[in-house]
Amino acid sequence: MDTDFYLSTVWSVLKALPLTLEIWFFGVFFGLSIACVLTWMRASAFKPSQWFAQAYVFVFRGSPLLVQIYLIYFGLSQFDFVRNSSILWPVLRDPMYCTIMAMAMNTAAYSSEIFRGALRSVPTGPIEAAKAYGMPALTRFRVVILPMALRLALPAYSTEIILMTKATALASVVTIMEMMGVAQKIQHDTFRPIEVLTCAGVVYLALNFSIARLFVSVEYILSPHLRPPPEQSQQIKPVPEVL
Repeated sequence: MDTDFYLSTVWSVLKALPLTLEIWFFGVFFGLSIACVLTWMRASAFKPSQWFAQAYVFVFRGSPLLVQIYLIYFGLSQFDFVRNSSILWPVLRDPMYCTIMAMAMNTAAYSSEIFRGALRSVPTGPIEAAKAYGMPALTRFRVVILPMALRLALPAYSTEIILMTKATALASVVTIMEMMGVAQKIQHDTFRPIEVLTCAGVVYLALNFSIARLFVSVEYILSPHLRPPPEQSQQIKPVPEVL
């Protein structure tokens, strides 16, 4: 086994980790912001906003992320008004911005459904108790509904975050040299796909494991009622003498 080749490949892939994390962070951040708006639109009583949110989720959840990246990066540049725009063209000609935009819009569709399901899964008992207590609607949402919905959404949302980490590998198709792009370049230069892709897979696995453990810690903090009770000492305390 060529240990030096494995170590040099892992090091080369790790040098692209900051760029991968940058794509992941901004994609998740903007996707979370859009998902919150979509969740509010789905929960509102205004029918057009519900229809728009449903159509958005249908389109972006039903089409592959790779196709969305291609359409944003290659497709929108075909329009003259985009190329002539002093606002749109500096953004849409940059593969970094296009990839972040596609990832954000894609994860927003999935995340909004996760949040909507969590809100609908909140038990009605605490909500009715808050109403009976006379708690205002905004306070009721902030104190009762939101913490419980966040706890319910966390396991599914952590899976979506891990999927977005793996989706950053698609950035290499639009010339971004993140971890997968670097791995593909090494593979083309050395003609050793098994060794190179194995090293890249190990780095992705370690990254996703760290993210998964982080969400487990957050879930532990938000779930005090599920923690095991502290063990009580079995030692029998002496009974004080009564004078």
